[in-house]
Amino acid sequence: MIEDIKQEADDRMGKALEALSHNFNKIRTGRAHPSLLDSIRVEYYGAATPLNQLANINIEDARTLSVVAFDKSITPDIERAIMKSDLGLNPSTAGEVMRIPMPILTEETRKGYTKQSRAEAESARVSVRNARRDALAMLKELLKEKDISEDEERRGHDVIQKLTDGYVAKVETALTQKETDLMAI
Repeated sequence: MIEDIKQEADDRMGKALEALSHNFNKIRTGRAHPSLLDSIRVEYYGAATPLNQLANINIEDARTLSVVAFDKSITPDIERAIMKSDLGLNPSTAGEVMRIPMPILTEETRKGYTKQSRAEAESARVSVRNARRDALAMLKELLKEKDISEDEERRGHDVIQKLTDGYVAKVETALTQKETDLMAI
């Protein structure tokens, strides 16, 4: 029973870390990376379709992405969707290839993105702690129903706390790495 609770908490904490990684990918650094465009949806035959399903997204150089649509007729729609996104990107189309230069980040925007990164990391830490709280509540319930002894409850508590500490450390590592990427010129 305790192992099941630990596994469920581990799964929830892992999902929080995965969500953090996904949110960090949306925060733009000075370098070009295809995952920057993951959040962009393009209207295609009446449905909002993810850009990566409509086009090849490649890194041309450290500061430029290239986008080549599978269906050449939707290139203007893709260009419009990128310009409307809140990423601050300005694509330029030359024939079939759309190039998206990454603007150089100013000190002010770097600090803003760092602040946003810290907020995302705090949200992930809260999610991890919520998973811990729920797991500990399940342990207390098992103890109350006399399904486990107090010693087993204490051991389970220690296991859940170690798991939580490990995930919080992973969040901190991810935040430090993102801040380093943001502040690198």
